[in-house]
Amino acid sequence: MMNRCQLMQRIQRYDFALYDLQLYLDTHTQCREAMALFERYRQARAGAMEEYVRRFGPVKALQTDTGAEQWTWGQGPYPWEREAN
Repeated sequence: MMNRCQLMQRIQRYDFALYDLQLYLDTHTQCREAMALFERYRQARAGAMEEYVRRFGPVKALQTDTGAEQWTWGQGPYPWEREAN
């Protein structure tokens, strides 16, 4: 099982790959292989992000569970704080 830092690094790698594929697809709009790879990484990133939020809390305020008894977004550490990594 990955720790907080490892899981965030995985998400960041997916983000990098997705951005790179987006740039490629901007100029190669018919490339089915790139489109399939983009979708595969998009789904993998979504799964990794869901796991991160479930285990360590929200990365963005929009991911906060509003059905909870209290607002949890303000409870750190935030992903960008040193103690979270």
